[in-house]
Amino acid sequence: MIRISTIFIAICMVLLAASLGFVLYSVAGISGSESAIVALAALTCLILYNAVSMRLRDRSDVGGQIADLSRGTADLARQVAEFGRRLAAVEGRVTSANSTGADRMQGMAGEISELGGLVRQLAASVAHHEDLLAAAPAVQPVASPRDDVLQRVAPAPTVVVAPAPPPAAPSEVSRSQTQLIGAIKQAIDENRLDIYLQPMVTLPQRKVRFYEAVTRLRDERDQVLAAEDFIEAAEAGGLIGRIDHMVMLRCVQVLRRLMIRSKDVGVFCNVSATTLSNPAHFTQCLDFLEANRALAPSFVLEFKQTTFRNLGPTESENLAALAQRGYRFSIDHVSDLRLEPRELADRGVRFIKVPAALLLDAKQIASTDIHPSDLSDLLGRYGIDLIAERIEGERSVVDLLDYDVRFGQGFLFAPPRPLRPEGASATAESAQTNPQDLNGASTSAPVSSPAASPRATGSAALARRALGPN
Repeated sequence: MIRISTIFIAICMVLLAASLGFVLYSVAGISGSESAIVALAALTCLILYNAVSMRLRDRSDVGGQIADLSRGTADLARQVAEFGRRLAAVEGRVTSANSTGADRMQGMAGEISELGGLVRQLAASVAHHEDLLAAAPAVQPVASPRDDVLQRVAPAPTVVVAPAPPPAAPSEVSRSQTQLIGAIKQAIDENRLDIYLQPMVTLPQRKVRFYEAVTRLRDERDQVLAAEDFIEAAEAGGLIGRIDHMVMLRCVQVLRRLMIRSKDVGVFCNVSATTLSNPAHFTQCLDFLEANRALAPSFVLEFKQTTFRNLGPTESENLAALAQRGYRFSIDHVSDLRLEPRELADRGVRFIKVPAALLLDAKQIASTDIHPSDLSDLLGRYGIDLIAERIEGERSVVDLLDYDVRFGQGFLFAPPRPLRPEGASATAESAQTNPQDLNGASTSAPVSSPAASPRATGSAALARRALGPN
């Protein structure tokens, strides 16, 4: 719709052009046609001027409107961004709340599973002792290995080092295998199985990170027998499954006590190849480990290198069952460095213990495809930590640091030390302060002298106890 101002301007321009033509015609004496042409030209100029001026004015108005629109768009974008930020914050809080709830539920489920496992273990222990009492009523009942788990943890246990026994006489070594197996069975039935702990420390800080559980048997005279002296006879007599189960139970007890003071600690537990291949023994151990799978990240099962090299279908399936439950494996008794890190990592191996002498042996360079100094890096690419064991001198530590070895174990740091029965509550905190003291006791803890009470050891001790005094 044409505005009134536009009509008024058009009329004014026509009047001005007509007035100009009339003035020229009447005053200047120009002919009518020429005056009309001049008037028409003047009208055209006025029209062009008005059109141009209006276009400029409209452009200015449009520019202002565009600027206002841009400012409005910017404000809208800021409002949308603020809304998006608030929405993201709300989503983050919702996700955090859901994750916290799921973690709490998972933790409660784990605690309930552990409680159920403890109840089953307690029932099994009570039934076992009832069977023992029924079979031998004259024998004094022995406390259940699980009883100390249910008791209050002692605050400061004391460590006693078993004295080094003198060498056995040659006549005592050659005893009957049957009598030796009988002596071992009696020691197991009477619960004379002890756990010694030897720390594994970080290098070069020498901070205790893991413990290895070492098995010892005591005869009725408290003579200590090392594992290498009775394991073969126990395997021959079919007793190794019971030993492994008892060792696992004790290791779990020790690990629970260690984790009371520090979560950053772990326990290595040795398992024999016979247990891995025996369905009955393995099922018993698997049920126990299933009940304690909450401890799987800190509970490492250790096998010999020969065990992994001779795995059959049954052993491989059993290893896979353990790995599915979150348990990690370690390899010890390494005799050479011909290793397949990828295959071992796929089977669940996370630690390999190699004797320090083997790592530092120059002959290994020619017999392996990789230099021993590069072994730690190679294993690390597959998530396997290298542990140098049997370290006995400071010179070995210096050389191993050049090999980038992260963990060490040996008599240089601490020998295997037993726990007192009344104070088997080793704590990781005190042990990290002093690796020589595995139970939080000071270095002035009483240590028995080797010369004070000489003992027989090994097969000789068991055989002599089995045969009685001559």
